[in-house]
Amino acid sequence: MTARVTILDYGSGNLRSAQRALERTGAEVTVTADRDAALECDGLVVPGVGAFAACMAGLSAVGGERIIGRRLAGDRPVLGICVGMQILFEHGVEFGVDAQGCGEWPGTVRQLPAPVLPHMGWNTVRAGEGSVLFDGLDADTRFYFVHSYAVQEWEMNTDGSRLRPAITTWSEHGGPFLAAVENGPLSATQFHPEKSGDAGAQLLANWVGNL
Repeated sequence: MTARVTILDYGSGNLRSAQRALERTGAEVTVTADRDAALECDGLVVPGVGAFAACMAGLSAVGGERIIGRRLAGDRPVLGICVGMQILFEHGVEFGVDAQGCGEWPGTVRQLPAPVLPHMGWNTVRAGEGSVLFDGLDADTRFYFVHSYAVQEWEMNTDGSRLRPAITTWSEHGGPFLAAVENGPLSATQFHPEKSGDAGAQLLANWVGNL
């Protein structure tokens, strides 16, 4: 049966490139802010580019936090991409401003401690053991990043959480940062799989294939 994927349109993200990449996996893809479509699909994708606070404002305007929470409460898959990953955490600090995130994961998005920013281009990752997203991909596989901020510590204690223990994937730019997280129905990547060629296509196919 064809997987039904909704890309949440809240005014941020590379919506059409993400749509094309997901359609190439064989999924039926809809780009919309419609609440019912976002709740009822097999998989919800939350993209994001730009500033953390601006993305959160756009997400709140379409009730995105409640949609994500409802889906996770029902064990329904959600995939965040780039800033769509960052806003799943508790806080984002940019230019001294601390903005509230969705709070699905504890942690704070901070500027990378690197001499050259943004971190733009291809980089390798260290996939966590048992990863579904990176299944079939070699250790030297590169993905495409465009960001200056990231979560640099994993703080989650799953005691009492509705989410299962996480598989974390890391990369390096001035120091280690989270490149991806797989946590039960909630997954996210700091890089752009839709811009990562064959490697990104394989990752998206892995996600869609498990919906």
